[in-house]
Amino acid sequence: MTDLIQLGKQAKKGARELALMPTKQKNDLLLQMAQTIKRNQLAILEANQKDLDQATENNISETMQDRLRLTPERIHTMAEEIIKVAQLDDPIGKVDHMWQNEDGLLIGKKRVPLGVIGMIYESRPNVTTDAASLAFKSGNAVILRGGKEAFHSNQLLVELLQETLENAEVSPYTIQFVDDTSHETAAELMRLTDYLDVLIPRGGASLIKRVKEQATVPIIETGTGNNHIYIDKEAQLAMAVDIIVNAKTSRPSVCNAAETLLIHSEIAPFFLPSIEQALVEHGVSLHADARALDYLETATLADETDWDTEYLDYILAVKIVDSLDEAIEHINRHNTQHSEAIVTDSYTASQRFLNEVDAAAVYVNASTRFTDGSVFGFGAEIGISTQKLHARGPMGLNELTTTKYIIYGDGQIRK
Repeated sequence: MTDLIQLGKQAKKGARELALMPTKQKNDLLLQMAQTIKRNQLAILEANQKDLDQATENNISETMQDRLRLTPERIHTMAEEIIKVAQLDDPIGKVDHMWQNEDGLLIGKKRVPLGVIGMIYESRPNVTTDAASLAFKSGNAVILRGGKEAFHSNQLLVELLQETLENAEVSPYTIQFVDDTSHETAAELMRLTDYLDVLIPRGGASLIKRVKEQATVPIIETGTGNNHIYIDKEAQLAMAVDIIVNAKTSRPSVCNAAETLLIHSEIAPFFLPSIEQALVEHGVSLHADARALDYLETATLADETDWDTEYLDYILAVKIVDSLDEAIEHINRHNTQHSEAIVTDSYTASQRFLNEVDAAAVYVNASTRFTDGSVFGFGAEIGISTQKLHARGPMGLNELTTTKYIIYGDGQIRK
């Protein structure tokens, strides 16, 4: 069993060193990490193949294997996102604002690292490099605990990042890997209050639920994506088809994919057959309510569980609604506060949707698949927060900082 207390002690030491590291040195090391990833592409692919072979043996679905799979293109993207992080402004040391109070004290609010971040995550090896690079740039040490399905990939990636640090005579303890994937070790990490400043879980609903129930370390909840697209009666239907197909089929195994389609009753009779044809061509199965079934040939009848399901697969729930009010009410009752979209030419409908739908990202006439830290210009993301305290939405560098007040005086005492 991994000695998490030892990892915690090492991380605390590494965090102190990293918090004082100049921006240029951090950026240079990140660029070196990216080059190390690129140089070792073959070794990474070999490690990833071991994970894929085990996934096949364990009968993991193809869509879930897609989350796990690395290709030369994906490895290149991982390295490029590290480079993007290096190119971003460093938030550490920035003073948000300063003011002088009635006592003549000059008070400022300064950005500082969170300290030591713990990560518990599943499947996707790119999370390893995203989290490590963002934590490093924002001055935080990170302890990474990936899932057993990506063990070989994650282990090698961390070894390569640590090798880069050691070659530069920098502490490798700023980026550490938990090489025990047992639930017992994960549970211990959730309670590592003496060493972790925050714990970020990233994965499916069961993982998030377990962490919320068991953790004594403060957590930032990154959510599952039960995301909706509502097609308003004033939508451009050709645009709607393109958005739905993209949101559902471009990569159904990720959290920003669409899971439920809501359609206004006035356009349902002629829109549903066309969207069914487009989705069936991509292998999508439809679970529809009784009203929608009248206009669909291949769908099966949905039940109440469908409205709350993150499929992460080529399945889409379909429901007819009679108004924007009904669509908003349905979304706010069933969504996971991740990403929601409306397709409409009505300014009034779009503004009501933006204002009344409760989610981290709300779209007008665009696919939910854009909810991504890299797409938003953050270089990468450590997760997409669906909670409302401290951070919400894709979490980049600023979300991995906190603040301290700095106060300058010239001898003031409080009377």
